[in-house]
Amino acid sequence: MKVIIAGGSGHVGAVLRRKFATVDHEVVVLSRRARAATGGCRVVPWDGRTVGDWTQEVDGADVVINLAGRSVDCRYGAKNLGEMLESRLWSTTAIGRAIAQAARPPRVWLQAATATIYAHRFDAANDEASGIIGGDEPSAPPKWNASVAIARAWEEAVDTVETPHTRKVILRSAMVMSRDRGSVFDVLATLARRHLGGTIGDGRQFVSWIPEHDFATAIQFLIDRADIAGAINVCAPNPLPNAAFMRDLRTAVNRRWGLPTPGPLLELGCWALRTESELVLKSRRVVPGRLQAAGFEFTHPTWSGAAQALVVAQK
Repeated sequence: MKVIIAGGSGHVGAVLRRKFATVDHEVVVLSRRARAATGGCRVVPWDGRTVGDWTQEVDGADVVINLAGRSVDCRYGAKNLGEMLESRLWSTTAIGRAIAQAARPPRVWLQAATATIYAHRFDAANDEASGIIGGDEPSAPPKWNASVAIARAWEEAVDTVETPHTRKVILRSAMVMSRDRGSVFDVLATLARRHLGGTIGDGRQFVSWIPEHDFATAIQFLIDRADIAGAINVCAPNPLPNAAFMRDLRTAVNRRWGLPTPGPLLELGCWALRTESELVLKSRRVVPGRLQAAGFEFTHPTWSGAAQALVVAQK
């Protein structure tokens, strides 16, 4: 196949580039930063917002995957929230327009989204059929609701583009845990090795996650299954409270204890690091209802096994 990955130069893009390289697909990465080809992929420049020469790559491609959007690892001030929203809407609209005007449109468009769209909850898991979409929770901090509003607008942007010959799949992804240096898993594992991997906040908030192998395999599964469209939760089937999540991570890196991070200290640390506590305090209890109903099988359905495998992969 010919696969286009917009915004494919980051950690999640690296996971997919490795996957597609093993089966000899032609992979084209659309990137705003000029760079040489990497891992057998061609890199084509685009600005992430307007239709340009890069659309020639989309015409005749089999698959388009759009991962583009400003990182959420920042302070949720008005400027950053605006950039997060605009970068997602601009890139999604540009990809949709390129597909709509293609003489030979791709058969499937997989559009990144986020499991953050669901409500902060502890009582039950959110699947695609019965999950509660967040954004209007009076008990949630305004910044949390703003994050959900961006997630909702992101998905709506996909729906506004007519692509009658291209199937659209919206990827409500949890954190992708990869072995790459600088990834979420690498950061957490490094903290745990330094005895800083204790419970965060009160530890009750659920963590949803998916290891890199299962993420990449799920993407291939969704490409192959022509009967699946719409929103899909891309996550492992067993989310768990933060306290248990961090305990299993410490076990994987062979550390018996980790210094806990109470709420006030967490807020101070996030302020110093220019990030937001929402990323670790919101309870994201999300399960892959549609993937499992379609017969997808996870290699690592539990966090303890996934964490052990990732530690081994990093060695």
